Amino acid sequence: MRRKLVAGNWKMHGLRAQLPEVEAIASAAAANPSVDAALCLPFTLIHPAAQVAGSLPIGAQDLHEADKGAHTGCISAPMLVEEGATLTIVGHSERRGDQHETSHDAYMKAAAAHRHGLKVILCCGELEAERAAGRAERIVQSQIEKSLPDDADPSWLTIAYEPRWAIGTGKTPTADEIASMHAIIRAKLRMMIGDDKADGIQILYGGSVTGANAAQILALDNVDGALVGGASLTAEKFVPIIEAAASVS
Repeated sequence: MRRKLVAGNWKMHGLRAQLPEVEAIASAAAANPSVDAALCLPFTLIHPAAQVAGSLPIGAQDLHEADKGAHTGCISAPMLVEEGATLTIVGHSERRGDQHETSHDAYMKAAAAHRHGLKVILCCGELEAERAAGRAERIVQSQIEKSLPDDADPSWLTIAYEPRWAIGTGKTPTADEIASMHAIIRAKLRMMIGDDKADGIQILYGGSVTGANAAQILALDNVDGALVGGASLTAEKFVPIIEAAASVS
């Protein structure tokens, strides 16, 4: 049985004054050992957070595909490892939308992260207009096909399905819509890498997850956890999601 994973993505939030929140979340995660938890923080917080997080994994939100070079403002996998990161998000919808990143970019970044021992949360998801046009399944399958690293393996890879229209909007797909897309993702993974590997990969749901709706979402078939945005910024809001995951594990 796959363990539940609840990963927080602080996005462009967080100063050192928020480190007590990291400590509180780490304490709650330790109190719920049946659930995996992690925080993906701004680069400036990775090192200080890793110093206070205990066994809670601290990750990044993005990285560059190259190890070094003339890439002003970018961060490489070796830099993340040196600062204490153990995982990273790649292909997040906000990177795809705001920075115009492609699925090939996500593929290259995932490969770079794995090359340096980082675990990867690989994101996929459709726009609202794409869902309205009946193209959501095709879009997500295409993103996985083009983003999935060649040596995808459950030991280091997690998939996160994030309908882009649900992120930060308060909108959430129906339970049937979430379960259906997660089943489609599982089937696509099985086709690409085989049943054994595919069935070991955690598939997270992301998009307006809160303590109020987490238990219902996390109880769905093929929903192995959550990638949480705004609700991960404080222990008050994030811990109930970890506890909800524990309740359905």
